Parts: sequence; structure tokens; C-alpha cells
Amino acid sequence: MKDQLNSDLFDPRNEMDSDYSRGSAGSGGDFGFAFNDSNFSDRLLRIEIMGGPSDCLPDGEGCTSIADWARHRKRRREDMKKENVLDLSLCPEEQVLNDGQPDMDDAAGCENQDEEAVAMVEETQSGDEDANSNESSWNMDCSTVMRVKTLHISSPILAAKSPFFYKLFSNGMRESEQRHVTLRINASEEAALMELLNFMYSNTLSVTTAPALLDVLMAADKFEVASCMRYCSRLLRNLPMTPESALLYLDLPSSVLMGEAVQPLTDAAKQYLASRYKDMTKFQEEVMALPLAGIEAILSSDNLQIASEDAVYDFVLKWARTQYPKLEDRREVLGSRLARFIRFPYMTCRKLKKVLTCNDFDHEVSSKLVLEALFFKAEAPHRQRSLAAEELATLNRRFIERAYKYRPVKVVEFELPRQQCVVYLDLKREECANLFPSGRVYSQAFHLGGQGFFLSAHCNMDQQSSFHCFGLFLGMQEKGSVSFAVDYEFAARSKPTEEFVSKYKGNYTFTGGKAVGYRNLFAIPWTSFMAEDSLYFINGILHLRAELTIRH
Repeated sequence: MKDQLNSDLFDPRNEMDSDYSRGSAGSGGDFGFAFNDSNFSDRLLRIEIMGGPSDCLPDGEGCTSIADWARHRKRRREDMKKENVLDLSLCPEEQVLNDGQPDMDDAAGCENQDEEAVAMVEETQSGDEDANSNESSWNMDCSTVMRVKTLHISSPILAAKSPFFYKLFSNGMRESEQRHVTLRINASEEAALMELLNFMYSNTLSVTTAPALLDVLMAADKFEVASCMRYCSRLLRNLPMTPESALLYLDLPSSVLMGEAVQPLTDAAKQYLASRYKDMTKFQEEVMALPLAGIEAILSSDNLQIASEDAVYDFVLKWARTQYPKLEDRREVLGSRLARFIRFPYMTCRKLKKVLTCNDFDHEVSSKLVLEALFFKAEAPHRQRSLAAEELATLNRRFIERAYKYRPVKVVEFELPRQQCVVYLDLKREECANLFPSGRVYSQAFHLGGQGFFLSAHCNMDQQSSFHCFGLFLGMQEKGSVSFAVDYEFAARSKPTEEFVSKYKGNYTFTGGKAVGYRNLFAIPWTSFMAEDSLYFINGILHLRAELTIRH
């Protein structure tokens, strides 16, 4: 029962997510009137503010932008590593309480004092709060107590908001008269902690700038105040986002326990980056300089305006080679982080062959990825749709097709008795609708006799320029002065049989960059082609087929 009570107490879903406005005293959980008031408090919180040679202003103070805040924190972390910081082994063992955070491999000493809260329970000697002010004698090589701040606190209010304070007040208090609790923090955390404590009473903050809100968010994470983390997250989401701030939000240190509280902020950051860089070709230098978290956010999007998944693969390789020059590091980041964002099932078979021989991937990893992609390609269309639907509910998107500039095709190739290929191109109704009045959409390249070809669907005027209509064309990629004589046939599925029906046959001698086709494939106006009762859209899909044979 007790466990259930504690679980409910800190369940973020039990916090009021929308009502953070300050109301009248005593309403809506607003206890601001009781903050630091001895009449409504049962304990004294003694905050020891530690200083050292590199101590400076609180993180948010003096920082006018996200960039300043990030640089300031990075510089301070580097300074902290250079100093001899407080060693807990100097403290009496029974005075130090574990703050409930997971043990870290590098947690020996206080190397990361900036990131972890240290709490101490002190025994009251005389009731005189000053009697404890010099209780501990710190080595002068370590950080020293710059000053002490004492606040009147209500343990039920703090315990109700924070598992950290709940554990602090329910452990170590062997006698009821022990009312002094000590927290030790860096000077840089003082302003944020005071804002956090005030929030735990009043459900509101006085700071509004991004740097100051980030400081409070970090403090709320440290002291496990999920409601404040959500509050800061919401305010930050409402501020204008930049690539700099979005990357910073994705890089915030946050415990797994409290991850849910900042998830909306990180989701918004990912969406911002994915939207800003959806056409990566416009921001090539900028995107190549992004860190791993930014690249993952962009690659997770279904709406990348990119030629094909082959181009996604090429970009990922280029970025990884630039950012991770050591092969071992590159294989690690590609295999464990980036491979899951490349949708190998939508790559061409020619490119998948190159994946198998690519040294940047561990061979076992690349073999598994290519095998999975080939099995997907071999599945029946309904099974492919089923696999994609299953992944919609997960974070994995490998079976879900992006909005490629060049539409994927399925190709069946024959060598005998003549070199021939059959190409299948599916277009959604909305893709066709977007072609009006003069648009065109291109397929991915496919190959016949070593030469690259493509299909292109157009909305254009008929030969008499009297109405718009749907046209389909076959083109040969630019490649030297080679000429190819090809017989071709266009077909489309149509109701009621839903079988492919031949629409146009022809032959053409191609040279590089030339295209041939039919301006009005279905011999009907555009309005009839797109009508609700159109014969050519089956469950919202237009199914096209092109058959190419090399003439001898």
C-alpha cells in the first residue's frame, strides 16, 4: 500500500499539467504564502554554497542567449575538471545521504559536482542554527563554503513534489527534534535552486529567459521535481526556437526517471530540425557540421525532400567520415546509432550491393541490413503495407517510405531471350493531384543493358491545348553519346478487373537525355482522370507499368 501511495504521489500524470497560473493563496495547490515562513514550516533547510577558484555567476546570469549559456556551461565543466573539487571521503560517513541517482562509472569523488546533488542530515546540537555553520572543516585544496543560506521549509510540501526530498525527509531522521537539513550546491546553482524551491510552493517561476529556464530545468532534474521540469519544458517550447537551441535541448542531461517530463521539449526540437533541414541540399555545409543528435532528428523524418534513400545513405556515409575519421569509431556510430535511420528496404539493389562491400560498416551489420531489405522487397505488396503499418506505432521507421523526390520503382529484369525489364511505378492520388496544372514527378533510375532510364509522370495540355491530361514518359539518363533502340509499352491497372491494361506501345532510339512517351495516356481530360469514380485509382493508388526491350 505504501509503495502504491508513493508511486501515485510522484506519477507525472497526477500533476496538473495545464493549471500553473498563480491563484489565490491556498487554492489550486498554491502555497506561495508559506515559502520561508516559520509559521508554516517544520524544518530548517541549510544551503551551503560552495565556491572555488573558478566560481562565477549562475549559469543563466549574464547569459543573453542560448549560445552564451551553452559556452558558459561547457567552460565551467572544463574548469571543474581541472580543479580539486570536494571529496566526499572528507565528510563524516554517516552525514552523507545518497540522492537516489544511479551510480555512474566516473562518480568517484565529486568530479561531476556540477551535475549531482549532495544532501546531508545534521544533528542539531543546541537549537542555535549558527552552531553548525562551521561544522565541517574542508581541505583548502577543495571547494570551500562561500556562504550559508537558511530557509524555513515545509517537509510535506517538498516531499509531495520531489522523490529526492521525500527520501531525504524519510531517511536518517532518527529523532523528531532533528530539524536541520543541509544541501550543498555550487554557487552557479544558487539562483536556479531558489527558483525551484519557490516553484514547489507556488507552481510558478519569476524567470522567463531561455538561459535562466534551462538552469531551473537542470536543477529540477537534479532534485527530481517532474512538475517543474514540465513547466520549464512548456515555457521553452513557447519561445522562438533556433538550430542552436534545438540542439541544446537534445543534449540536455536528464535522468531516465524524469525523461517523460522533457519529452515534449525534445520532440519539438527534433521536429524543428527535421522541418528546417528537410531539404538538406540547401543547407549542405550547415547539416554536415551538425552533431549526431541533430543528424538523427533529421533522418528520423518521413518528409525529407531528398532524391532517394540511396542519397540518404550516401549523405550518412559522408557525414560519418567527416565527423569520425577513425574507422573503429565510425563503424560504432554507424552500426549502433545511424543505421536504424537509413531505410534500406527503399534503396536500389545496385546500392545495396555496395553496402555489402562498404568497409565503413561492420560486415555482420551490413549483411543483416541488406538481407532484411531484400526480404522486404520480395514481400507481396499487402504484406509490405502491413509491415509498414506495424512500425507506425514504434520508433523504428525502416519499412516506411519517405516523400522522395524520385519515386521508388520495382523492377524485374530478364537477360534471355532478349534483354528486357518490367518496371512498376505506384503513385498516390494526392501525388497526382499535386501535379496540376503543370507539375511532374520522376521515378528512381532503373537499368537496362547497363544504361540508366527513368519514368516521369506529367500533368500537361493535350496536343490541341484544349484541356489538361495525364501523361507518362520514358527517359534515358545523360551518359555520353550512346544510343539505344528500345521497344516500350505503358500499361495501367483499371477497374473493374483491376488487371493491367495496355495503353500505349512504341519504339524509340534513345540518346543521352532524351525522353519519349504519351501526353494523354488515358485519352481523357484531367478532371475525369482525377474524379472520384475514376477507373484508374484503386484504393487511392495509380498503378503504372512500363515494359522495355532492347531491339537488335
